[in-house]
Amino acid sequence: MSFSLDTPSAQTLKSEAKILREERARAGQVMTHGAALEEVARAHGYRDWNTARAALPDRVAVPFQVGMRVKGYYLERPFRGMLIGVQLAASMQTYTLTVMFDEPVNVTPDFMFAAHRQRVTATVDIHGISPALRGNGQPQMRLMKE
Repeated sequence: MSFSLDTPSAQTLKSEAKILREERARAGQVMTHGAALEEVARAHGYRDWNTARAALPDRVAVPFQVGMRVKGYYLERPFRGMLIGVQLAASMQTYTLTVMFDEPVNVTPDFMFAAHRQRVTATVDIHGISPALRGNGQPQMRLMKE
């Protein structure tokens, strides 16, 4: 059986169930943890919690890890470097990555003035593409595993 990076883990569903219970408790509705697990499983398209638990992995692999060698484009300039910081955003849809370039990258649009960066922090999705776009519509960062 294979899983995509979009597949939630069993741990993610358990966390969602806990949040659901807390929200209901604040609204004055008592809910057991088992009932919350069942409701969350159905919301994700499973018949019940046992079916979801059997189908889902305990944890989902993360696409980026500290120490990983990467290459790509930053502000349309090619680079190679190493990830020295990785943080999953609260939305669990994007990552904030800090990349230490092997060679400094000129981040200015023209060569009349040069501003070289050795380290940058950027937000990317699970595919390594920045949701933030430049004026020409290109992503700020496109990242690939080396």
